[in-house]
Amino acid sequence: MRGEPFWINYDHDDDCRQAIGGPLTIWVGYRPNQFKITRGEPKTFSKTSGVTRSFCGRCGSSIGYCDEGIPDEYYVTIGFFDHPERFQPHAHGYWKMRLPWIEFADELPRIDGYTRKRDPKIENPNSR
Repeated sequence: MRGEPFWINYDHDDDCRQAIGGPLTIWVGYRPNQFKITRGEPKTFSKTSGVTRSFCGRCGSSIGYCDEGIPDEYYVTIGFFDHPERFQPHAHGYWKMRLPWIEFADELPRIDGYTRKRDPKIENPNSR
């Protein structure tokens, strides 16, 4: 990654939970020209129309995703970073889909959907 991320958010939707294998994830947003894989070629898959997720073909670690509904944004999962403590989230996405036994004491906005403006024609976890 080059430069600072423009957006960081908690994501509580079930699609991301299944892809990451955890109760939620934190996405760190960069512009596509700020992100480049320098070794190897990541594997990709898509469960949700318009969204392509990437992961390491050797270890299986999630890398990130691109979304046709927000084409100038690329999101990297917090688990991909060597120093994840550097990235403080700005908001909670898909708040109503959160697992009820996880509590948050922060004052961040709780949004029931994407935390970024996105093309509404592209499939959305709320529409399933």
